[in-house]
Parts: sequence; structure tokens; C-alpha cells
Amino acid sequence: MKKLFIKLAKILGFEIIDQNQFSSPTLNKELNEDLSILNEKSIVLPLGDVKISRSVKSILIIIRMNTEVEIWDQNKKRLFEQPKIDYSYRSINSLIRSIEFCQNKYPNIKIKTIIIDDNSKDENLNRIKKLIDNKNIEIVSLNHENYKTLIKDQKTKETFSNLASLMNSFEIAKDKGEDLIFFVEDDYLHFEPMLEEMVASYERIASQLKKDIFMCPSDYPYLYMNNEKTNILIGNKRHWRTVDKTLCTFLTSKDLLNKYWENFRKTCLDRNDPFERYINEIYKNEICISPLKSLSLHLTNINSSYGLAPFIDYKKLWDENK
Repeated sequence: MKKLFIKLAKILGFEIIDQNQFSSPTLNKELNEDLSILNEKSIVLPLGDVKISRSVKSILIIIRMNTEVEIWDQNKKRLFEQPKIDYSYRSINSLIRSIEFCQNKYPNIKIKTIIIDDNSKDENLNRIKKLIDNKNIEIVSLNHENYKTLIKDQKTKETFSNLASLMNSFEIAKDKGEDLIFFVEDDYLHFEPMLEEMVASYERIASQLKKDIFMCPSDYPYLYMNNEKTNILIGNKRHWRTVDKTLCTFLTSKDLLNKYWENFRKTCLDRNDPFERYINEIYKNEICISPLKSLSLHLTNINSSYGLAPFIDYKKLWDENK
């Protein structure tokens, strides 16, 4: 009789929870395992399941890499005070580990990665090429000449380069993106489960809201400085909060990129104040969320309000990705 009941529940699409045995006989899993099924349902105890109406099919990851400039627009040192190439290398290494973790969990999701290199020295570029050997990662070189008539004259060549590489990343996303697009700067360290959590949480939250969203992987210090109101949402394995500001590391959909193309474009035409002014304007109309606690660590100066996320073992994450 019990087996018949379990079989009937499966046919009807219900899951059975046996709290005495701490298991789900319909899923054939212990309750402390991941109970969700990608593209089908997200299950978080004790909240039940969310039917996935917004499934994730593919992710295009675009990394902007500059192995020379220490901290753009600032005369400060980063945490650990190492050459910039070390941050680029460890950032990409941590992202590779996160991609592989996600692909092992969700092998049916198509993940493609493109690195936009801003005129790295041969020595630095060869180091990165060795790191990504046999990975599904492509390197393209930034051509400054393509943007000299588009971007206004800037005070420094570093500012121009930053705007040009950002414009290039948006153009590649518009041309090659299919579903989700993840824009990544090369001074973030990522926890191994980062991408898996973002994918599964995107499906759950976008399905609940019935709309595409923006996601930022970092829990920035500024979020705790102004006592601003926020909404807390349940993701796959952690809480997420609504935010109204990000930097230029964020994930969104191809549809939202197209919808707000003029905002993305205007971000790159001149040095705005704040830099992300037109991106942040989008969040007045669309939902943007960041994780509690952080999935990625922005390795800036220790005093930066857009830098180190709280409650992270910075040294451990740094050492794991050398």
C-alpha cells in the first residue's frame, strides 16, 4: 500500500516528506540533500516546492581582464598588496572551479566563457592561457581603435580602456548571448558553489516573480551603511536581498539586456558619476538581488565600501585559488 501511494504521488507530481525517517521516498533522498530538480521544481524545507516556469538553458560568461592596472580610478593598494596579474589569475581560477562545480551538478546547461583582454603583457597573457588550456574559454583582444569615435575623450587612458572593454562586453553579450549573461570583472574571487547557487536561485526567484531579474554575487559593505529597507527572498540554499546598486559584475538575461540596451550603452559613452549610474537606473524598474552571505569576494582596498564582504575567510579563499 505504501509503495502504491508513493507511486501515485509521483504520477500526480507531489513529493512525500517522511519526517520520522528524515527522507523523501518520492525523491529517494535524505532531507539534508538537495531536493530541487533543475528546470522542474525548487524545493526548500519547510516552504514546499516552486514550479519552475523560468528555466535556465545557457549562460554566457564575459570576463573583463586587465592584468596591469592595480586599482582603476584609485591610488590605493588591494588586500594582500600583490601585482594585479595575481588577482586576475586567481579570479579566473576560482571562476573555472565554480563553472566545473556547476556543470557537474547541471550537465545540461550550456556554459560558454569569453575573456576580453585589455592589452596584457605577453608574460601575463601566457600565464592566463596556460590556466585556461583545455577549458571552454576564449580570449579576445580589446581593440581601442573601435571605440575612439564612440567614447568621449577621457582624462586618463585607463578610464578610456575601462569604458571600451565594458562596451565590448555588452556588444559581445548582445551578439552571442542566448539566455543568461554573467558580466564579471577580474578582481573577484568566487566560492565554488557560486554559479550553481545563482542558476538555481535565478530559476526559483524568477519563476516566483514571473519575470527576469538581475543578480549580483557579492554582499558589499555599502549595503549595511545606510540602513536602507530591503526585501529578503529565499533562493536555492541561502537568502537573497533586493538591492538598488551594483558594480559591473552582475548576471541578467538577454531579454533584459535588449530591453535596457540604451542604459548599457550610455554607461560606456563617458565616465559617469557614479560610474554605474545608468545601470543603477534600471533597478528602479527591475528586481536586482544579492546573496546573504556572499558568493563572491571583491578584492579591493580593505576600506572600500564596495569591497570585502563581511564574514568571509579572505585568506583561505585567496590561498585556495593560487
